[in-house]
Amino acid sequence: MENENKGTAMNVRQITLIGAMAAVLCVLGPLSISLPITVVPISLTGFAIYLTVYVLGWKRGLIAYGIYFLAGLAGLPVFSGFSGGLAKVAGPTGGYLIGFFFLAFFSGWFVDRFPEKRIMHIVGMLAGNGLNYAFGTVWLALLNHLSPEAALLAGVVPFLPGDALKIAGAVLIGPSIRKRLDAAMLR
Repeated sequence: MENENKGTAMNVRQITLIGAMAAVLCVLGPLSISLPITVVPISLTGFAIYLTVYVLGWKRGLIAYGIYFLAGLAGLPVFSGFSGGLAKVAGPTGGYLIGFFFLAFFSGWFVDRFPEKRIMHIVGMLAGNGLNYAFGTVWLALLNHLSPEAALLAGVVPFLPGDALKIAGAVLIGPSIRKRLDAAMLR
């Protein structure tokens, strides 16, 4: 009986953490800066995903991002610039929103697989970010009729320094957040 209650409590905690991290995504995701050179804004969504996978791992991190994505798709203003709806997902930056699923998967998988190796976390975040860039840039090029070079200049190049900072920040604070939550769960 005690084991059954403990298992149930763990599920409740996991569901609570998934909901909390989906809420973090909904709070950080709309915060963005528009750039005059591109339709793609600088946003904190990637950083929020990195923190989410540190807290939840890749499977639950994907669920949390999925909740955020569905909330935005339903029209809640959780995407960059406090936008939402099908038009945003189908628009020029929608490929990046879909590409964030790859970011969550690869970043989280590397965090889970190599829990004490921050360099591997960076590798996973770079791989996930690369796939997000690829998916989003192809989408951007197709919808805006851009050449591959123009799409890279609009959808990747301006974001490289900021994404490097987001990865560095997440790798610095993510493991600490995870350890504190793990310790709190044992109480």
